[in-house]
Amino acid sequence: MATLSLDDGTLWYETRGDGQPLVFIHGGWMNGQAWAPQVERFADEYQVVTLDVRGHGKTGATDPSQYSIELFTDDLEVLLSELDLEAPILCGLSLGSMVAQEFLDRHPDRAASAILGGAVRSMPPVDLPTGLKPFLSPLPAVTTSLSMMGPETIFRSLLVSIQATTGEQWLSVDPAVRAAAMDAVGEISRDEFRKVFGALYRYEPSDLSHVETPTLVVHGEQEAPLVKRQGRELVSELAGEHLELPNAGHLVNQDRPNAFNTEAAAFLEPIAR
Repeated sequence: MATLSLDDGTLWYETRGDGQPLVFIHGGWMNGQAWAPQVERFADEYQVVTLDVRGHGKTGATDPSQYSIELFTDDLEVLLSELDLEAPILCGLSLGSMVAQEFLDRHPDRAASAILGGAVRSMPPVDLPTGLKPFLSPLPAVTTSLSMMGPETIFRSLLVSIQATTGEQWLSVDPAVRAAAMDAVGEISRDEFRKVFGALYRYEPSDLSHVETPTLVVHGEQEAPLVKRQGRELVSELAGEHLELPNAGHLVNQDRPNAFNTEAAAFLEPIAR
């Protein structure tokens, strides 16, 4: 992996292959390895870029006491500039889909296309009055819980609460994928877990109807219904395409890697010509 010095930390990233840039942004409390099946598939045709977002993976802790999706997007912009990448294809999962959406909002015609897996617009995936949201914040409770339990325990409790409302294996239908995700969470410190949680909760999505970028939104059939609804809203705003893969959960690119890759390649083929 390579490193990029920021004013307040060091961003770790990796590039493979040549061609049009295809940039993968992982989900919350994961790392760039979450895209391994896609890197292997596309590195022969594209310049594939993966990164570990602040607080995650090799990038780990950085100086700010508070993170935001906007800050993560700032980092993405710095990386694209450092690598001199024009017209990138953005592929984001969950938190990474938020970063991609923020980038599209800022640059409605800069990206060649976007693929949003497990796409979510806000956390929780419901509309809350802007003025009321800070007063409903679960951050104090999360901070208290983290002082007594580790991130992996907190994450498991989040999964239990989500699955109780969906009745599905929400995160992943594959035990090996779930285990790898839990291992990644376990590598994150308490403070970084809190900062990432805060970034997810505080993010306020913008209307993206001005975005001109061709976009594909992909969910697993066992995705939370409210998240699927947000995906449909995204597709409506972006005039994009929506795809639901059977036998897959939130980590749709890992649950159904071959199907995800096939659909992504088909979507990108006319754009890459």
